[in-house]
Amino acid sequence: MTASLALAGVRRRPGAFAGTLLTAFLAFALLSGGGLLLHSALAASPGPGRFAAADLVVAAPRSVELTTTRDKGDEVKVKTKGERLPGAPTLPAGVLDAVAATPGVAEAVPDAAFPVSLDVAGTPVPGNVVAHGWRSAPLTPHPLHDGVAPGRDDVVVEASLGLPVGGVVRLTSRTGARELRVAGTVAGGVPGQSAVFVADERVADLSGLAGPTAVAVRLAPGADPAGVAAALRGRLDPALTVRAGADKAHADLPGAVPDFTGAVSVFGFVLGITGFAAVFALIGTVSLGIGQRLRELALLRTAGATPGALHRLLLAETTLVALASAAPGLPAGVVVAHVVAGRFRDLGAVPAGFAVAAHPAVLVAATALGLLVCWAATAVAARRAVRIAPTQALREAVTAPTGGRAPRVVPAAVLAGGATAILVLVPLGGDLGMGMGFVSAALLLCAAAALGPVLVGALTAVLSRPVGALGALGRVAGAVTRAESRRVTGVAVPLALVFAVNATVLTNGDLLASVTAAQQADRAAPATVRVAATNAPGLPLATADRVAASAGVTGSALTVGTRVVLDEGGKPEDHPAQGLRLAGEPALDLGVTAGDLAGLAAGGVAVSAPLAAARGWRVGDRPELWLADGTRVALTVVAVFGLWRGFGELVLPADLVSAHDPRGLVGALYLRGAPDLGAWPELAATTAADPRGGAADPRNQQAAWELMVVITLGFTAIAVVNASAMAVGARRREFAGLRLIGATPRQVRALVTREALVTAVVGLVLGCAISGVVVGAFSVALDGRWRLFADPLRYLALVAGVGLLGVVAGWAPARAVIGNRSRAGLNG
Repeated sequence: MTASLALAGVRRRPGAFAGTLLTAFLAFALLSGGGLLLHSALAASPGPGRFAAADLVVAAPRSVELTTTRDKGDEVKVKTKGERLPGAPTLPAGVLDAVAATPGVAEAVPDAAFPVSLDVAGTPVPGNVVAHGWRSAPLTPHPLHDGVAPGRDDVVVEASLGLPVGGVVRLTSRTGARELRVAGTVAGGVPGQSAVFVADERVADLSGLAGPTAVAVRLAPGADPAGVAAALRGRLDPALTVRAGADKAHADLPGAVPDFTGAVSVFGFVLGITGFAAVFALIGTVSLGIGQRLRELALLRTAGATPGALHRLLLAETTLVALASAAPGLPAGVVVAHVVAGRFRDLGAVPAGFAVAAHPAVLVAATALGLLVCWAATAVAARRAVRIAPTQALREAVTAPTGGRAPRVVPAAVLAGGATAILVLVPLGGDLGMGMGFVSAALLLCAAAALGPVLVGALTAVLSRPVGALGALGRVAGAVTRAESRRVTGVAVPLALVFAVNATVLTNGDLLASVTAAQQADRAAPATVRVAATNAPGLPLATADRVAASAGVTGSALTVGTRVVLDEGGKPEDHPAQGLRLAGEPALDLGVTAGDLAGLAAGGVAVSAPLAAARGWRVGDRPELWLADGTRVALTVVAVFGLWRGFGELVLPADLVSAHDPRGLVGALYLRGAPDLGAWPELAATTAADPRGGAADPRNQQAAWELMVVITLGFTAIAVVNASAMAVGARRREFAGLRLIGATPRQVRALVTREALVTAVVGLVLGCAISGVVVGAFSVALDGRWRLFADPLRYLALVAGVGLLGVVAGWAPARAVIGNRSRAGLNG
């Protein structure tokens, strides 16, 4: 019976549910799209990869694993946590022979994988290029497609690179740059990397490796893979791994294997920010729709309907509308997921091989979550609407409702307290800063929504007064907005959401990029020029040394980017770092606050001030760390420095980094004096600050934040327009009454426009206050300075855009509703 009544009600009054239908459609699209992205990242696998044609692969560990044991009295908990290494350690001598001698092994093939860069006549060949010895080509397999096997001064490349046989390429690795002839091309390939092959006798010379990074095993006919794997583990060092099946891919060079950990973080943040916006807007829309039906609900109560029956009716109506919106919303979410994934691939924020998988369970979960949100919103909004006396409901349908403040103030205080705790206790200047900034903004928005008419009413009482200066219509608009604080809340809070969420994410990203750029400029200030390779990601260390020793150079500093792993209380954590070599006059300023960088040459390490404070390190301490290839070293802290953003949290000797990082190239060379670089046409000199450093490119990070802003801004803008349209549509009788007493359509539209102006200002004040608190705390955490924005023009453009959205969202529906025949609204 309830279902049939609900269906009849929805069919009879489709306009009353149009706003909820649209918001629910967008919510389902965002929830399903974000869920698909996150699920696809969690379920992503690199596949068999480089060793698809091998049966087993022997390799050293590709990650640092730490095990902790905690005795809790009644039980002992053992936890093992790992962190992926950026490089691949070489295998000990004798491993190849031991593998080959194992029963069941037909062939043991060594593979030495090392990253290189290629360029043709100064034009870089794009992509992630990894070099190997020719003997390992069949492991993928990479069959010869054209030409011949490589000789001593040759190279064989993947056909997909488009390099002609007989042409000349320049191959740059950490040991130097050589010009090699393309002897042939191979078919096949592995997503995310391009393979090139050199003569086996040139591997050590070109790579700088002391041995293979992996040994691939081909089994004899009839051999049991599990038995051979067990035999290998018994023969070899227990520290080595024997991998089979899909796990073989992880024996490749770590930098060549797609890592979806970052994608999980990125899409988790996407789901969080879009999901919050969707749920927030959906709750507001459902509540607004039910609040506008007080007169109808009161009449049903007078006709004998019980509160329980009305509650069930509203839930049934909401369910029908939600399911109707889910039908098109879920396919739209699949489209959204593919579009967003493609853009993030273009930005390099996720691996090139990342693909979206439309998993039914995710779509079901998105539907269930959307329904739960709709039900919860209906239950909260209907709780009072169906229980108050019919006469009170009728009175509140035409006057501002009243209610106790305690039910609003208490949850608002709890939410605001949670936001304050995050802003005060969480180190916003670290990796958690952007995410925790959004969380605190979301909590403050929820607190503002919980206070609702209480907060908005107080703001409206003040902000509506200036509108009275606009004439009689302004005074009327001010009075109406002061009296109808609930209606103003229904539009102002979504407007605050539009501004606060997007301003927080965008401005925090701007601030991070600005502070990073400023520190980069300060670091490079002592140098006359900065030198970098134009056709490769870096310079070989020997080449950089020759440039630094050229005539006219009075001082130099070269940097080699890398990453190291530290033990964070039993959990290995990856940190950006730089190898550094100094000579002559200072050419790089790291803002040293304690110690001296001169101690690096003796095997020391410099640490950033935040890392030193977090770990309690001082000059003279001797922490242990893992280098890129997993080598564990203990280095003495010789300095603490402050200009670390966009550079790295640790600074090590350049020789040490270059020897243990698979790329090991000099990313930047800073020179003082009047250097003559005419002998190196492949180098570019500039006075600009180092744009790369050791951390991720802030421009790519900012582009990713901007993409998230576009997604949420589009959705929340539609939600604001929808809420405004619902609010205006519910006022047909009011507008008709104004027309009956002589108001012209133009005057009524002008009145609504002035009301929309007040509402927009209230929403902007709320949004600016929330974003100001969060952005200010984030700014102080970055460098001790309080800021409201980084780019004033961008901030003002966002203020103007959101304000214009609020005014247009109120004016446009009114123009559609109000006309010469508005008197018909009295009968609606």
